[in-house]
Amino acid sequence: MADLKAQAPTETLDVLGRVCPYPLVLTKKQLEKMGSGGLLKILCDAPASAEDSIPRYAEKQGYPIEVIKLEDKGYWEIYIQKK
Repeated sequence: MADLKAQAPTETLDVLGRVCPYPLVLTKKQLEKMGSGGLLKILCDAPASAEDSIPRYAEKQGYPIEVIKLEDKGYWEIYIQKK
């Protein structure tokens, strides 16, 4: 797995407070706008989106993904690199 967190993100998407399916819908829209090779950082506090729907979508698209749960902050940082 690539160390995506160590890289500077091209875009940051804040979906804190949004519930499923909005984090996934907004993630798809943001990735469509980005150019190939761009790195998207997503801030998400919806467990179903952070642990299931967004990673599953990225894997289906063949995009490298890294999901980091920040226990102290109560949300996840998700890094997706668009290919």
